[in-house]
Amino acid sequence: MEFSSEALVSAAQEIADVVSGRKKMTLRKFQHASNPEMNPQEISLIRNELNVSQAVFASCLGVRPASVMSWEYGTRQPSGAARRLLSIAKKNPKILLET
Repeated sequence: MEFSSEALVSAAQEIADVVSGRKKMTLRKFQHASNPEMNPQEISLIRNELNVSQAVFASCLGVRPASVMSWEYGTRQPSGAARRLLSIAKKNPKILLET
């Protein structure tokens, strides 16, 4: 994929405008990384790194303990919002314990 110098300058200016607060980022322009599914082992690993029970882990995520259990057993997948929280926690598990 090639970009013209004008397009790159325009994109850089738009980023500067958003960062400085002169312009608001809208959904039409916002491109976020995908929110991939997680396998049961990945979810268990995050919880085990925190050394917490399923009930405590569920509380940190704002879900029911039964949800965490079903994710770890592979009978259900986390919802989009829970998957997003889990992907953040995968990179930094301790963030779930911060208040």
